Amino acid sequence: MRKKINDREAGSKKGYGTIGIIGAGKIGEAIIGGLLGEKVKKTSEIISSVASRERASYVEGKFGISCVNDNLEVVKNSDVIILAVKPQVVSQVLGEIGSSVRAGQLLISVAAGVTIFYIESFLKQKVPVIRAMPNLCCQVNAGMTVVSRGTHAAEKHVEVARRIFEPVSRTLMLDEKYLDAVTGLSGSGPAYIYIAIEALAEGGVKVGLPREVATLLAAQATMGAAKMVLETHEHPARLKDMVTTPAGVTIDGIMELEEGKFRVTLIKAVMKGTERSKELVKH
Repeated sequence: MRKKINDREAGSKKGYGTIGIIGAGKIGEAIIGGLLGEKVKKTSEIISSVASRERASYVEGKFGISCVNDNLEVVKNSDVIILAVKPQVVSQVLGEIGSSVRAGQLLISVAAGVTIFYIESFLKQKVPVIRAMPNLCCQVNAGMTVVSRGTHAAEKHVEVARRIFEPVSRTLMLDEKYLDAVTGLSGSGPAYIYIAIEALAEGGVKVGLPREVATLLAAQATMGAAKMVLETHEHPARLKDMVTTPAGVTIDGIMELEEGKFRVTLIKAVMKGTERSKELVKH
């Protein structure tokens, strides 16, 4: 027993000991899978809590970690606490655990639209808080996570957050004032891309391609285009011009997109998502 306590104390000194995840939904599962898959953490170093016993059994069976129905048990036994519940229940969970979170712990929230100020208002001690915005693509280790630090968080706490999310995503630190926009773009963005892939595939079916072939071509074109933006660091407009030869096929397709207001519709989608993020929780 003493060895276990010493291990936790050593982990705490490094700022990266036992991780407790409150809420094991899609993002929670992705974080757990990433930490274990990349051997960043052992199963004994992760604990999670969920609302139902059935869900707890599922998580325990899938990952081999301890999963309980008691949020306070997670708080008691963790050095880093990840709040991975829906924005609508954040106040309920924080009301339950707020007085039990200790100043020596790190609290990371991935709840969209919930500000650091709002989170800190529930905490009785000067707890370092990190607000993070990951997206669904973390499930396949291809996500994007933006982090912002709270009043009592230092650079070492940001580094801990980076190390937690890097197995499943790229990470970027920004001031919190940008996080609603990040939610509207990066958080919701995969859904917009899925619609684009689906539409491209439907176009392929319309011109005679088998559906599975059309979906493969559309998805691979999307992934390849994104990879070129990330790896060449070229402006997307320049890459578009590289595909668009004079009097060629692509320019006719682009004209159709422009007539259909494809570009402005995506811009409006990001704007609407940003506005909605600001409305999720009253703070």
